[in-house]
Amino acid sequence: MILLEKPYVSEFLKDSIRQHGHCVCDTPRAQQMLAGSGIETVDAQECIRRIRDGELPRVYCNSENAIDWVAEHLAFTGLPEKIAMFKNKARCRDLLRGENPDFFYRAVPFDELGAVNPTELPLPVIVKPAVGFYSLGVHKAETPEEWHEAVAAIRAEVDDIRSMYPLQVLDLSEFIIEEVIEGEEYAVDVYFDDAGDPVILDILHHVFSSGKDVSDRLYVTSADIMRQWLPILEKWFGRIGSLAGLRNFPMHAELRVREDGEIVPIEINPMRFAGWCVTDIASHAWGIDTYDFYLSGKRPDWKSILAEREGYVWANIIGDLPAGVKGEDVLDVDYEAFAGRFEEPLELRPINWLEYPLFAFIHVRTRADNVAELDAILHADMGEFLTLR
Repeated sequence: MILLEKPYVSEFLKDSIRQHGHCVCDTPRAQQMLAGSGIETVDAQECIRRIRDGELPRVYCNSENAIDWVAEHLAFTGLPEKIAMFKNKARCRDLLRGENPDFFYRAVPFDELGAVNPTELPLPVIVKPAVGFYSLGVHKAETPEEWHEAVAAIRAEVDDIRSMYPLQVLDLSEFIIEEVIEGEEYAVDVYFDDAGDPVILDILHHVFSSGKDVSDRLYVTSADIMRQWLPILEKWFGRIGSLAGLRNFPMHAELRVREDGEIVPIEINPMRFAGWCVTDIASHAWGIDTYDFYLSGKRPDWKSILAEREGYVWANIIGDLPAGVKGEDVLDVDYEAFAGRFEEPLELRPINWLEYPLFAFIHVRTRADNVAELDAILHADMGEFLTLR
């Protein structure tokens, strides 16, 4: 069963539902997101009955905004407890303490952030909402002065971002302070099958412009990335699944790999794959429909898939509004110029910049010997594509 919610439902997801006939639960938001699509939804009580009777063993949420519905209606499945185990970063750290026994973290109520003495912290640190989404409210502090600046910035941001997502997705009442995790960062779409075995559907390398960059602007994947990390991450997720007792459970995990090979999760997002339907990049890169693979219990044949995709890199780029620019400041966006920065744009997805602090997602393919264009967009001022009032 699929639960649809804001902020975004891609045309690819709609096409997948049509093609494979997966059940979509009838909610007011689903009606809104599917308006004009011709997709029929199934009565919510009927969906609950089918889940209870074992007819719909797998549930997928395109957005974590839907997990409050799961908490309200599907308590009998045990899903709400599994969701809370991962969605709250402090609880997730507690669960994985055996994997990362020396990792520093501390949960602090928002109202007490100002009372934290930065000289008692193992600087540098990251401070972020204990229940969060994307990079909202995330700050890095390398010195006591930067800690105080980060706290001031969080206080200034709270009112602006509090209304963007429900509490189950973004809760600003508690923050977590963590040691900085050095190493390369990866984002993984994976599900656990009915036997509890992990099935990896995509691995994206999260590329940053600098050590202080905490944005989500650029994610890339390639056959080389998949070959390098598939066997390692399958073992790691196998241990996580055993710890949490996961069955028929999808997740989007963001991880860093230290120089010594230790895998440290940044966050593990339950019940979904990459947000804003970014998981769809797997269809461009690997010919995989991640929604259907999970809901139908399919496994990719990675050996044959990767053999046909040498020499290219696929990327997802977020067109984010520059710092200090609000949606109401933007009069227009030059989408043609934005797409024109890439040799092979595959799909451009405009976003309502009045509602969210970004104007587009774009999926691109580039030759492996031309990744300089990706480095260029990573350092670009997105203001060049905007006409301001």
